[in-house]
Amino acid sequence: MKSSPDGDVHSPDPTGELTIGALAARFGLATHVLRHWESMGLLQPAGRVSGRRRYVQDHVVRVAMIVRGKAAGLSLEQLREMLDAPDRAARRTVLARQYEELGVRIAEAQASQRMIEHAMACKAEDFTQCPTFRQLVAAVAEGNHTPLG
Repeated sequence: MKSSPDGDVHSPDPTGELTIGALAARFGLATHVLRHWESMGLLQPAGRVSGRRRYVQDHVVRVAMIVRGKAAGLSLEQLREMLDAPDRAARRTVLARQYEELGVRIAEAQASQRMIEHAMACKAEDFTQCPTFRQLVAAVAEGNHTPLG
């Protein structure tokens, strides 16, 4: 078994609890990331054994949500707001707002993807001079993320 610099073993103990190293390893994270999330109020250990943090299955779920949320472009503040919402109604409000923001980011990424696809397939010597590419650029400049398709 390997230990992290602070001595945490990277495997669960017999009680099923995880050390910080084991929890981080499940997601390919460095332990300092989990400590940062703790300082941000996103993650709190279930307890400590001999001064070392211990985590349970609920923490695995929470870290998975944080990792997925970050991959979707949510900030740590947005994730904390969502995960710590006081009740279902508040959580749904937060989620609805984040869902809308994610939709905008997806549309923007798709517009970028269409521009790249066109640039790769364009027969023009310089794709930036291509009339179709310029239409894509104009549409994006006007805030239209669904040009030409």
